Amino acid sequence: MRALIAAVAVLIAAPASAALAPGAKAPDFSTQGAIGGKPFLFSLSSALKKGPVVLYFFPAAFTPGCTMEANAFAEQTADFKRAGATIIGVAADKIDDLKRFSIKECRSKFAVAVATPSMIRDYDVALPKLAGRSNRTSYVIARDGRIALAHSDMDYREHVAKTLATVRTLKR
Repeated sequence: MRALIAAVAVLIAAPASAALAPGAKAPDFSTQGAIGGKPFLFSLSSALKKGPVVLYFFPAAFTPGCTMEANAFAEQTADFKRAGATIIGVAADKIDDLKRFSIKECRSKFAVAVATPSMIRDYDVALPKLAGRSNRTSYVIARDGRIALAHSDMDYREHVAKTLATVRTLKR
């Protein structure tokens, strides 16, 4: 009975639109990314060798909420680095748009990359109102490839604080 109650509590506490609950294995992926306007190939498995990864999905570059979220992550990048984490924002945008976004809104402090249709599907972050786009979901993926946090909320304001707090617990 206690196991059933605990399972129900986990389901209630889990974000409604994030299918990957804490403890689930994060799907590996590689995709085109940019930092400071310079393109590169991002690989989740390679990034995890260095430490935890904050993978945040956002609907579209240069939209108001996504711009404010990128600015907020940029302001806290040094804190994430001190905690040993890599930040990567992903959206279903063209790489040329993300190159510009990485300079202007990410302030060349962290990378952004193309969210492919398979990534959006595998991480269950589809935005029902905009086909092909993702909702706003942040994942913290521990070095072992398991989800430590899944936070889905179209309001960008708590994503940075929640992911940073989770990353700091992983450092212990």
